[in-house]
Amino acid sequence: MARIGIFDSGVGGLTVQKAILARLPGLDTVYLGDTARVPYGSKSPEVVTQYSLRNARFLVAREIELLVVACNTASAVALPALREALAIPVLGVVEPGARVAARASRTGRIGVIGTASTVASGAYQRAIAAARPGADVFAMACPLLVPLAEEGWTDPDDEVVRLVARRYLAPFLEARVDTLVLGCTHYPLLKGAIGRELPGVTLVDSADAIADEVAAQVGPGDGVAQHRFFVTDTPARFLGVAERFLGTPVASAEQVDI
Repeated sequence: MARIGIFDSGVGGLTVQKAILARLPGLDTVYLGDTARVPYGSKSPEVVTQYSLRNARFLVAREIELLVVACNTASAVALPALREALAIPVLGVVEPGARVAARASRTGRIGVIGTASTVASGAYQRAIAAARPGADVFAMACPLLVPLAEEGWTDPDDEVVRLVARRYLAPFLEARVDTLVLGCTHYPLLKGAIGRELPGVTLVDSADAIADEVAAQVGPGDGVAQHRFFVTDTPARFLGVAERFLGTPVASAEQVDI
């Protein structure tokens, strides 16, 4: 049975795992959340790359066949180093999401929201330009959306959620984008609030795009799939919010030092 590894700086990568398992329910997975070092979005590219290499080596030691870098920040800055260091395929979430956005946009006016590091890296901007030369890309960091998602404040009718979303997203209305990339694994939980502020705009979730790429590289698996979860800090908070991101309860997670 195929086994893949997935890592993220914390719990958000579970939205990627959810999309992959919806497509390939028989797949074995090993998930690592680097909860001791979260967030990655405010750290330097060099530090994020160091953390990503540690995460990857830990998962490779669990005999995975393919690595999914669920973290947008790590995908944006560490993918070349990971592909050079590992003997297995490595997939990131940036390029698949960018390709979907490039195809979906009618006008070529595409927005990207993500962490400060993801936006500053220019990775989505370059990937969209490669997939659709001449596209106009508007990118903005939206750091307050992450704690909203982790606290469970995702109701579009909640006043705080609505005000934060409106403050961040108003410039995209002014820019007349017709497609917006949700460039952080937490943001899909806020699709309702984001969609309300950007009526008629197509929202692109990189998790769905990466699920298609995983399906193209590994078999569907058979029998009862096994899923293991590891974290680098005490598991209590991870377990407390994991169901919200994965869509199913996570019974246990093992704390590791990497």
